[in-house]
Amino acid sequence: MAVMFSKIGIIGGGISGLAAAKQLAQYNPVVLEATDSIGGVWKHCSFRTTKLQTPRCDYEFSDFPWPLRDNSSFPSYIEILDYLNSYATHFDLFKFIKFNSRVTEIRLATNIIDHDHNPNNNNNNNNNINININININNNLVSAGKPVWEVAVQTTNGSSDHIQWYGFEFIVVCMGKYGDVPIIPKYGVNKGPEVFKGKVMHSQEYSDLTPQDSSTLLKGKKVVVVGYKKSAIDLAVECAQANQGEDGKSCTMVVRTLHWIVPHYSIWGLPFYLFYSTRFSQFLHQRPNQGTFRNLLCHLLSPARKATSKMIESYLLWKLPLAKYGLKPDHPFEEDYASCQMAILPETFFQEADKGMINFKRASDWWFWEGGVEFEDKTKLEADLVILATGYDGKKKLKASVSNLHTSEIRCKWLARLIGGKFKLPSMEKMVDQINTETQIMKKTTRFYKRTCISTFSINHTDEICQEMGWSSWRKNNWFAEAFSPYNSRDYEDEEI
Repeated sequence: MAVMFSKIGIIGGGISGLAAAKQLAQYNPVVLEATDSIGGVWKHCSFRTTKLQTPRCDYEFSDFPWPLRDNSSFPSYIEILDYLNSYATHFDLFKFIKFNSRVTEIRLATNIIDHDHNPNNNNNNNNNINININININNNLVSAGKPVWEVAVQTTNGSSDHIQWYGFEFIVVCMGKYGDVPIIPKYGVNKGPEVFKGKVMHSQEYSDLTPQDSSTLLKGKKVVVVGYKKSAIDLAVECAQANQGEDGKSCTMVVRTLHWIVPHYSIWGLPFYLFYSTRFSQFLHQRPNQGTFRNLLCHLLSPARKATSKMIESYLLWKLPLAKYGLKPDHPFEEDYASCQMAILPETFFQEADKGMINFKRASDWWFWEGGVEFEDKTKLEADLVILATGYDGKKKLKASVSNLHTSEIRCKWLARLIGGKFKLPSMEKMVDQINTETQIMKKTTRFYKRTCISTFSINHTDEICQEMGWSSWRKNNWFAEAFSPYNSRDYEDEEI
């Protein structure tokens, strides 16, 4: 089969893939989307009640504002999908997207291979990309001797699948860390789902259900939700809503690790951004390449950081019945924020708990028995349905930093200028040193370091991107706004390329 060539290949049609397609549109990129629609996790991992965790003005492209951007409510996943579809339509991005095109293999080649006769050709049907980098030397020279990324794409036409090979000079990986690879707990012998007479499913499978089917599944059943992050919290609320009335059954959340949860973006009447999302507030925290003086200053200012965290904790303990339900974490709020673990509560979460529709069970270990779930303290919980809201294994997809719409867009602007020759990358050693430095800072900030999260030095991260692009890193109109106003995407509207 002939190899199709393009300068740019983009893997994924979520927010990052759309941002990349828009910024790289001059190169006519090929966007490979495994499903039949754009939207990424908003399309394929959302529940009936899923909402954005920030106001809409903090989740928009710099050149495409929300129609009602000053609306302080958090938009639903349906509203977000409408926004993303409007963005793609407005900038004519659909012409670049190849739907139902799942990448199964990537490899670096200095020469083109005849894939119809290549003994190493593997029509891999797994959901994950096999990042298999080989240097192949054959007879047919790649364009001007430049190495090319060869990408195997499984395409679906009706009931048949086939593999199409592409050749790209650059690949932009926009797969995200969520979805596709669910984390499934490991169990001992005769303690797994096979002994349970009810139904077991992961939250990913639940998200595939229609609103009507999900309500039918939950109604009248004893449901156990394993987990205590955003998906688990949303699931518990949906379960309570489906079981209103005399015949309704309560839902039990199995909680291993407690995290701080937030009812809204206001703390003691002050906007939340004042505590972590301004230059002044982030000045209190460590950041990469800050020098000896800044290191000393951060040490001297550590009481101010602790006081900020304590202030937020005191509000949450006053506002929410965390102590009543045994849900007060033992660690500082700052550690959850620094590891991107903070979740915004649905409005009715504790209302349903007060009515007895949501119960909580703290447990570090659990397993199945035929009638439900058993715990290390020898107690048993009857269940008809167990939903594992245990997250996704992003490392099995591809190691990457956690990003939101704002960071995705600014990184894509940076990439467009890099490919356009506006600047050059530092040496490999310098880039690795930078990554290691950021990693060490994150590990010092929180005990929950499992993934990269730049929330406490996000402005500094964007400053560095701006400086590399030749932009001014200070984007506000005056010093007061620069110090005390939050940054969002509209502060980073395009400068001349």
